[in-house]
Amino acid sequence: MSQVETLSFATETRQLLKLMIHSLYSNREIFLRELVSNASDALDKLRFEGYSDAALMDGGGELGIEIECDPEAHTVTVRDNGIGMSREEVIANIGTIAHSGTAEFLQTQQAGQTQDARLIGQFGVGFYSAFIVADTVTLTTRRAGRPDEEGVRWQSAGEGEYSIETVSAPRGTQIVLHLRDDAHEFADAWRLKSIIRTYSDHITFPVRMPAAKPVADEGEPEAADIDATPAWDTVNQATALWARPRTEITQDEYDAFYKQLSYDMQAPLAQLHSRVEGSHEYTALLFVPAAEPFDLWDRDRRHGVRLYVKRVFIMDDAAHLLPTYLRFVRGVIDADDLPLNVSREILQGSKVVDSIRAGCTRRILGLLEDMARDDADKYQRFWGLFGRVLKEGVVEDHANRDRIAGLLRFATTREATPTVSLADYVARMKDGQKAIYYITADSVAAAAASPHLEALRARGVEVLLLGDRIDEWLVGSLPAFDGKPLQSAAQADLNLDELGPAETELPPVADADWQPTLSALQTALKDTVESVRLSDRLTESPVCLVAGKEGLSGNLERLLKSAGQAVPDNKRVLEINPRHPLLARVKAGADAEHIDDWARLLYEQALLAEGGQLEAPAQFVQRLNRLLLGG
Repeated sequence: MSQVETLSFATETRQLLKLMIHSLYSNREIFLRELVSNASDALDKLRFEGYSDAALMDGGGELGIEIECDPEAHTVTVRDNGIGMSREEVIANIGTIAHSGTAEFLQTQQAGQTQDARLIGQFGVGFYSAFIVADTVTLTTRRAGRPDEEGVRWQSAGEGEYSIETVSAPRGTQIVLHLRDDAHEFADAWRLKSIIRTYSDHITFPVRMPAAKPVADEGEPEAADIDATPAWDTVNQATALWARPRTEITQDEYDAFYKQLSYDMQAPLAQLHSRVEGSHEYTALLFVPAAEPFDLWDRDRRHGVRLYVKRVFIMDDAAHLLPTYLRFVRGVIDADDLPLNVSREILQGSKVVDSIRAGCTRRILGLLEDMARDDADKYQRFWGLFGRVLKEGVVEDHANRDRIAGLLRFATTREATPTVSLADYVARMKDGQKAIYYITADSVAAAAASPHLEALRARGVEVLLLGDRIDEWLVGSLPAFDGKPLQSAAQADLNLDELGPAETELPPVADADWQPTLSALQTALKDTVESVRLSDRLTESPVCLVAGKEGLSGNLERLLKSAGQAVPDNKRVLEINPRHPLLARVKAGADAEHIDDWARLLYEQALLAEGGQLEAPAQFVQRLNRLLLGG
């Protein structure tokens, strides 16, 4: 017998185990889903590697998962004949946590954002869920393809240490859970079968449990005396759901498969199941979630869609299968035309993958178009969850830009909630209106309060209110929709004549009377603004800043600076409202003593009104106080 070696867990692992043992008690049955899922992954890896090295498959029998329980000993055993682990892999994968999501999982749980065990699988720390129900876990494993090597036994009580020793073992992995006193309910065969059918029914390998022993008639020998070989029942369906005809699949089956695939407890918002035949053949079963995936805003984490080749699992990596702006989609794609030894490098240059990617993208957009047309309430729910992500498609996917643009929804000066499509907007444009007007800001509320909208409101023109960070890039990538150009209400070249007169007539202004004031303000702000001019867009506010034809908007300039990017010199135009009482006072007092203060105050007021920040707030306060005291 080999010597038992005792090792210490890494710090992160100890933190995780403490969390599992003491905090995560909701929905504890998740532990079995996680262990079955890990066993399925081990079988997938073996089958995949076995295509290039057939010797790996020797001596293990039919691939599958076995689960047993002992109500008297209070144990649950999960066994697979998959790829197994070497001693080094056991230490690397269990003694320390190598998964990239672990730190994020710990931060999320310890911050009190959630105490939900269902998230365990999402972060790749599923093995440790065993400690939710077990006070001791024993793992025995041997790596495939190493018949001369002995196996490894790992054991821990989930505290600071674990033991490891060399033992004889068959290929694969066996995990024995010694249940806690408050978890003895799981040492029940019917309970375990129910959990398997709920969470793991569509695992593509058979999940077996010992068959119930027949009851012997009185006077006859016990069944165990007749045949000592245990019989096994397959508990799950063990079929690839996506390979079955749609007409044979119920919605409950779709929902159960989605939950098992995504670790989401809610049913999906929508699904797409299609079989494509022709030059390239593949099957896609894709889902739109009803809640945000935890990694939605991590553009580099792309594990929503699994790739299979002829029902053989290849990889869990959606980077090549769907564009980034559809990263919320979950599901499987099963291709017939890819080699089984396909790698990420091969995927990157594959015309087959390009065809699958394009086809699935079109079908998902079609699914969303159908939802928007047939169920506005459901689409509004989708938009609230994933609208900001979908907007990225306008910037990134020029081939589908017009289709994506048709799916966008906006708040406007008429509708406070984002329910207005560009088609809706165009359909109710004013007579003579040639452009789709919009305004960008830090939020929809800030956009709605922008002084740039005053003249458009006065003429009854609807304006799109854009408050997402992506919106600046969206409008930059969408020059027009349905033949109508998109026009910023904050641009200097705003043409109001085509929109007709304002609903309330404004008193005329003699431009010549204001030339000395404009000239004085321009001189005072020569290093700050491009020019100072009278405004025909302001009806209530005294001033505003507008961008030149090729200049950056104030919002875009702020976004670039906050991202640490270099911003070119971007002088804008200061427009003043000659009908405002404050400007009348400036005009009357535009002398050498006060003009610099007035000029800076007007500029800074315009900057604040659009959501900008002052470079020197203290000087602004001093300047304001001087003018108030002098007035």
